[in-house]
Amino acid sequence: MTTMEMPAVHSCTVTGCSYNHDGCHAFAITVGGSNGSADCGTFVPLSTKGGLPKVVAQVGACSRADCTFNANLECTASGGVRIGAGQDDHAANCLTYQAG
Repeated sequence: MTTMEMPAVHSCTVTGCSYNHDGCHAFAITVGGSNGSADCGTFVPLSTKGGLPKVVAQVGACSRADCTFNANLECTASGGVRIGAGQDDHAANCLTYQAG
């Protein structure tokens, strides 16, 4: 069995997410979405802060097979990913997503 180092969540600017307090504190995030939007599926809109106290979040899974950084549903973005506010009903998006 081989393991792969997953890309880190380099930054997150989504202020309304429970996992974001001075950076993403989720152990791993999931990227999904549709219709051209790469949503952060780990977004939780609660005022209670969650996650681990000391963690560098990483991309655990990505179902956006149309992204240029997606290989076999794994993220291969070498510089990590950036998460930011989405538009309309998309609260948090992977800003590193590039349709391929």
